[in-house]
Amino acid sequence: MSKQLVVLSGAGVSADSGLATFRDSGGLWEGYNIEEVAAIDGWLRDKEKVLDFYNKRREQAGNAEPNAAHKSIAELEKGFDVAVITQNVDDLHEKAGSKNVIHLHGMLRQARSDKNPDLVIDIGIKPIKIGDKAPDGSQLRPNVVWFGEPVPMIEKAAEIVNRADLFIVVGTSLAVYPAAGLINYVESGVPKYIVDPSEPDLYLDDQWTHIQENAATGLPKLSKKLLTN
Repeated sequence: MSKQLVVLSGAGVSADSGLATFRDSGGLWEGYNIEEVAAIDGWLRDKEKVLDFYNKRREQAGNAEPNAAHKSIAELEKGFDVAVITQNVDDLHEKAGSKNVIHLHGMLRQARSDKNPDLVIDIGIKPIKIGDKAPDGSQLRPNVVWFGEPVPMIEKAAEIVNRADLFIVVGTSLAVYPAAGLINYVESGVPKYIVDPSEPDLYLDDQWTHIQENAATGLPKLSKKLLTN
């Protein structure tokens, strides 16, 4: 029986595919203030601005290609039962071939009812406009989790992390909760790896192996090591 390997991925994984990480830009995301476009209050204030922002991001992500980090994570399926838990809203893990991906914060290529979070449709890279309706008649909105909203997949993710035989963190500063709290569900004694060019914000004990490189260079090395051991 294959060992369960769980990967927690964040925006740094997609950076080498040309997708911006807002924490590197002083709270601005390609000219947009985060509070205005990535919080439920911003949606309630100015739906058109929020839709415009996500329409641009959806097209950008739809045209992006997976990089060496995404591909290395998919390669790990050759030796492990891999579950990817990602904070990213792009689908680059899937494009790279990963079969089991849990999106904590939703997906850009999906839209949902403004009233019913379970009423989700796939729209690819198409824009959402004011007046576009979900099947229940309410305004369509991006199927992403904004600041100020609950994270519906967090409990499932915690259960998966709790079953891990190996655990990898890559492309995330472990500064955003509740996702950062998932590391507390790793069982004692499980080998834990973090791929990060800088020192993580969170204190990590000596059970962690720190690979001090970015995702696209560090992940292929770690993947090769784990598959040949």
